[in-house]
Amino acid sequence: MLTCRHAGVCGGCSVLHLSYTDQLTRKTALVNDLLGRFLPSGRSARSEPVFLHVHHPTPDPAHFRHKVSFVFENDGRRRTLVMGHHERGSKRVVPVTECPVHSLRGNRIAFALRDRLAAAGIDAAGPSLSGIVRYVIVRTTQDDREAVAMLVVTRNDKSLRAPLRAFLASADRPDGLFVNINDDPGPLMVGERTLKIDGRSQVRERVGGVSYLISPTAFFQTNPAAAAVLQRTVVESMSGASRVLDLYCGSGLFSLPIAKAGTRVLGIEENAQAIKDAEHNAHLNAVPSSRVRFKSARVEDAVRVAAREEWDGVVLDPPRVGCSDDVLDSVFQDLQPARVTYVSCNPEALAMELPGILQCGYRVTHLNAVDMFPHTDHIEAIVRLART
Repeated sequence: MLTCRHAGVCGGCSVLHLSYTDQLTRKTALVNDLLGRFLPSGRSARSEPVFLHVHHPTPDPAHFRHKVSFVFENDGRRRTLVMGHHERGSKRVVPVTECPVHSLRGNRIAFALRDRLAAAGIDAAGPSLSGIVRYVIVRTTQDDREAVAMLVVTRNDKSLRAPLRAFLASADRPDGLFVNINDDPGPLMVGERTLKIDGRSQVRERVGGVSYLISPTAFFQTNPAAAAVLQRTVVESMSGASRVLDLYCGSGLFSLPIAKAGTRVLGIEENAQAIKDAEHNAHLNAVPSSRVRFKSARVEDAVRVAAREEWDGVVLDPPRVGCSDDVLDSVFQDLQPARVTYVSCNPEALAMELPGILQCGYRVTHLNAVDMFPHTDHIEAIVRLART
């Protein structure tokens, strides 16, 4: 079993006390209980395994998160800067000395940056945001060869210059460094203004034979090994489709391989940086604009316009809250494509949406699941739907 000295207190890994086999059994049961009832009669998920196991090089997956993030806090007793994760069910920061699910290089970069900031006497922002540093985010490739880091601060303070210069002069320097300004007390980690300090702007990741340039502020799956399984499942589901609408497309994880397979694709995503990355990725992989296009817009707005055209396939990969009623209505009542593949990082939300979807004349044909986040209760479910 994977061990961590902070298990039980840190809010990151909730089921680290279970063996990985037991974790998969538990998650399979969850998917079956929530979604198995929507399979056609005679094809019980309990008798036909739905779980797609993501193979890791070790029995207990470790160092699979290639997006590393930590939060800063001031330790009043020791009068120094600490870095860690939030305690389970609390906003209190648990100072950590290790994180075995994070990328090894990502950890080294984050801890080295913390040490430089602490040595310079830099304060954490704190609840009132009166201090300076809030978060550090590091994106690495699966092989850890490339890494870009982002320090999120309340303001671009002059006191940051010396520790950042020392950090960039160290052996643990990343290939690119950014400072993001976020003085909003809300839940979002990253603000709208980002300053490039040094080096490259993105890492280059390869998933399923497709290369992706990934910016630290854009969404991309944090577990590349699991993302490859997820990608293959979605691409196979759209085999033979002529025109596919990819909603919440991110940086093109699904759009690009579907387009490379010969299908015309339109990807829609609200995150403007993700769309820029997707367009760069299309060029990087020599996928012409006649085959794939991307649009930066709210999905709720763009899908209404897209509904005026004919689409025989739709991919849905919404955030944890699921799809809004407007999106569901546009897809299943207005577009009415022959097939839809719904990727859900929240099977509970999907289970609430499926009855309404089925009432629109669709049936579930396949149910799969991918373990994107071992050692947590999270599971990625993939439902394939066909119009009856």
